[in-house]
Amino acid sequence: MRLALFDLDGTLVDRRSAFTDALAQLSHDHGYGPEIERWLITELADRADHSDFERLRHTFQLNESADHLWRVYVDRMASAVHCRPAVLDSLARLKAAGWNIGVATNGSSDIQRAKVRATGLADLIDGIAASGDIDVRKPDSRLFELAAARCGTQLTPGDWMTGDNPETDIAGGYQAGLRTIWIDGRPWPGGLVAPHHTVEDVTEAIDYLLTHSAE
Repeated sequence: MRLALFDLDGTLVDRRSAFTDALAQLSHDHGYGPEIERWLITELADRADHSDFERLRHTFQLNESADHLWRVYVDRMASAVHCRPAVLDSLARLKAAGWNIGVATNGSSDIQRAKVRATGLADLIDGIAASGDIDVRKPDSRLFELAAARCGTQLTPGDWMTGDNPETDIAGGYQAGLRTIWIDGRPWPGGLVAPHHTVEDVTEAIDYLLTHSAE
């Protein structure tokens, strides 16, 4: 059975818009002013985990526990994040065509899985590996290998990785022996092995897998 791995944030779901909505809601619910909200937007822009909320508490001398704030953030992100119906439909077609579908994502385990459950992706993917599972981040090949194992298989020649990050998704996928599809449209950055294919949207990547994967 063929395996298609996908990045999560920026590929299957739009973290960026969910992120600002979640932090605005968290700040509003706790009566935090713009200074704290700006701190959160800056410090959590690339990734977030429990330790960030420990730093938040100490920086602003907050009464709420880090555990509470982290749980609220996870809940708000899960409520704010969306996966477009067209993406879900495309994944359903890929699954119907006999593909194993996995997610290989950097990020805390609980928040990435919350996103997968909240968006309906859990019904379509066979397994997910988050960097928080084993404290290893893409582009490390071990995360791609874990994603394959979570799908009940192992990486083999001809498997695919699709993502929006040139270093973590495309170079990382290539190093793991995967064929790669880059979701972007900008000129490819120099110094990296080029992707096998480039698209502007993940639905186009899935269409490509369905029609050209044997090439």
